[in-house]
Amino acid sequence: MYDFSKPQRQSVKGIAIMFADTLQGIIRGLWAPILLVIYKFDWSKMYFLIFGFLILLLLIGVIAYLKYINFTYFLDEEKQEFVIQKGVITKNNITIQLDKIQQVNINQSVVQKLVGVFSVDIDTAGSNKKEASIRAVDNQVALHLKNKLLSFEKTTIDILTDESSLETEKPFLKISFLTLLKVGITSNYGRSIALLIGFVGTLYGGFHDVVTSFEVDEEEVNGLVDRGLGYFSLSFFLIGVMVLVLLINLIRTVVKYFEYQMVIQRKALAITHGLFAKKNTLLKPAKVQITAFSQNFFQRKLNLFDLRLKQASSTDEAGTEGKSSNDIEVPGCSPAEKEAILQMILDKIPTTKEILKPNFRYLIKAILFGIFFPCAIFTFMGLFVFEALQSFFPVMIAYVLLMGMIVFFQFRNYRLLLSLDFITLKGNAWDVQHQLIEPFKIQGITTKQYLWHKRSDVVHLTFHTAAGDLSFKFANYSALKPWINYWLYQVERSNQNWM
Repeated sequence: MYDFSKPQRQSVKGIAIMFADTLQGIIRGLWAPILLVIYKFDWSKMYFLIFGFLILLLLIGVIAYLKYINFTYFLDEEKQEFVIQKGVITKNNITIQLDKIQQVNINQSVVQKLVGVFSVDIDTAGSNKKEASIRAVDNQVALHLKNKLLSFEKTTIDILTDESSLETEKPFLKISFLTLLKVGITSNYGRSIALLIGFVGTLYGGFHDVVTSFEVDEEEVNGLVDRGLGYFSLSFFLIGVMVLVLLINLIRTVVKYFEYQMVIQRKALAITHGLFAKKNTLLKPAKVQITAFSQNFFQRKLNLFDLRLKQASSTDEAGTEGKSSNDIEVPGCSPAEKEAILQMILDKIPTTKEILKPNFRYLIKAILFGIFFPCAIFTFMGLFVFEALQSFFPVMIAYVLLMGMIVFFQFRNYRLLLSLDFITLKGNAWDVQHQLIEPFKIQGITTKQYLWHKRSDVVHLTFHTAAGDLSFKFANYSALKPWINYWLYQVERSNQNWM
């Protein structure tokens, strides 16, 4: 039996984890100066470099040991609090109310897998990051601690005390490697492009610093680049970028969601996935605030859906229709699996009683800000500021056609689907997304009507939930008013548990 009522330390193996974390932080923050020192170092005095490196490792070891010694945690059952004490120079006390705990995840990175320990990450409602993390405990300690932290709730969920037991349970959902490959080539292009841009930007910044520090002739480097680009046409360059984006997407999807499976455990879902960093999450349907699923053209041909289950998070993190670290993603499930998950989370399959469309002003605004103003500004800059831009004027034709298609599909897909039990916001041009809310989980409703919209009976509607805000703009106010009254009545009178 594990007693968490007394302060205790992490596994002794945690010293190695803290050593690796500290070393990684130093290398990540000082890689450019380290590279400069190595480049300009007098190798005839190599023993100085070796001696300095050994001193650095010794200092990191001392810091890691002090972090280990000064890190304790315990469970105060009388006050219903979980307390973590840490800090080498500055002592920090983290106190977490047990009823505020949103989620307890058991994760394992590559280094932790080599050492043989796990981390326990605690998320709370209203926090924009992990509230606390215990970086190095044994598997059994992690599972029992997770069980203790979640056993405070009125509806207790029995958690498996042996991770291997997950393998003996029949998975509620299991995503194959082939399905992950399909997901990797059909979704999340935006994330991969952003990752590629960030990587190239960081690489360029580091390269520029190295060129400056090493006193390399920058004109010579630029000349080599210009000559190199002369061998490739723009079309080949774009093809290369597309292939690179697909590869990044494939690798990221497989690494993150490898061996993804869901197992039902006493009205909850135990979710495990990850190739190198193994993640173990327990999801209770009552804590899901917004249920979202999306599908693009390619996924529709392959009968695949991406699901996102949004839990309570801080406003700063989720923002308006944003994404939170508390969200649970289910990549590449079939229509039948999607229906089964919706049935599990919502206790019924959503239906639609009424469909509301946006006013035509939504389309006008999208055309003005997406097409007219950008083209007008670009034309003005080309005619009166930078004449070199005039050679790119023909590109505006392609831009107008592309943006015109995006605006058209956005307007066609933008709908509010209503029934007595569900509110569904449908939108997006490519990844068509449905976001479902149950009325009793709404925390507030805001309607905004500008003076010039009053005669047109147009209103902007915002639903406030613990997982963020959802908005439907340019709606018909007369059609919405009875529904708003019904939702507010549900919020005030419903006895259903929203958390």
